[in-house]
Amino acid sequence: MKTYKLSLLVALSLGITAPAVADQYSTERHTVTMKTMTEDLTHPWGMTFLPDGSLLVTERSGTLNHISADGEKRTKISGTPEVFSRSQGGLLDVNIDPDYEQNGWVYISYAEPDQDGGKGNSTAVMRGKVDDEQWTDGEVIFRQAPKYESGAHFGSRLVFSPEGHLFVTLGDRYSLMEEAQTLDDHIGKVVRIWPDGSVPEDNPFVDDPDALDEIWSYGHRNIQGADIHPETGELWTIEHGPQGGDEVNIPEAGKNYGWPTITYGEDYGGGKIGIGTHKEGMEQPFYYWLPSIATAGAIFYTGDKFEHWQGDLLVTALRGQMISRLDLEEGRMIHEERMFNDDIGFRIRDIEQGPDGFLYILTDEDNGRLIQLSPTE
Repeated sequence: MKTYKLSLLVALSLGITAPAVADQYSTERHTVTMKTMTEDLTHPWGMTFLPDGSLLVTERSGTLNHISADGEKRTKISGTPEVFSRSQGGLLDVNIDPDYEQNGWVYISYAEPDQDGGKGNSTAVMRGKVDDEQWTDGEVIFRQAPKYESGAHFGSRLVFSPEGHLFVTLGDRYSLMEEAQTLDDHIGKVVRIWPDGSVPEDNPFVDDPDALDEIWSYGHRNIQGADIHPETGELWTIEHGPQGGDEVNIPEAGKNYGWPTITYGEDYGGGKIGIGTHKEGMEQPFYYWLPSIATAGAIFYTGDKFEHWQGDLLVTALRGQMISRLDLEEGRMIHEERMFNDDIGFRIRDIEQGPDGFLYILTDEDNGRLIQLSPTE
């Protein structure tokens, strides 16, 4: 249920100046205030916080923004790479190096046009530096192979492991879904590399001449959310399913997560995909949604501002226009709360925890917003 602190009409009737009105929403464990920090973002996709509390925020159209901690100043970073900006393609995720204060590396994922002038495209990862609002020292450290002419299913989240590996989540490009079951391409895979693009020697397929060395896990559809579990250090991923079958997975080295052979979803408009929901040698999801809520970003909450959400997995939804809170206890999912469902009226693309312990979300709109979530006093 949505309420308000003080309406402008009431304030004027009392002869006082009203503060900026912030929306408040009741949840099972907290009342949450949503405050818009920045507007006029064109379908923002990813964000990351810098040590000073400011943010880097991507727009799918290709713009990388530097936004001040208070949200009042926004500067476009010049010199970023050309992107394939059509349908689901564009500038996607952004993250900073674990040793950012020493080396200054920033990582971006994006839909990269064919470098040879062809019509294909694929997800690429570039690292570079932001120097005086300029993108410098850019170098591509990973390219999804092969290039393919499609505007769909690029992934793509960038997550660093506690050991310093970079996980890159990738999509199946929609019409190449069967390739998610092969090991000689990057379609429908999670890859694990070092920050310079080199391959860790303990990756599961480095000794397989018929597989690509970068692959960590396979059988994925379109992973748009990922985070590291704060206690176990494991990668958790959020897979955007078809009509039903959004999944939470905990990808392990070399394992097959089934798409499109097994799935809890069905084809758009109805129709069976694959053989069913189970097959020997293929992993079951940790959790799944029926019907689909169109999952996007995700984060484990570890701050102190929302004390009753500590350790929970927060998953944003596009079509569902909500945040799904998965209540986790000792590795088990004991309850799901669908927060803000049917109340907010906008698609939520990404969620991050700020250094202040508050939560920040990006809305997937032509006039996209950066919104701060704080507990209501």
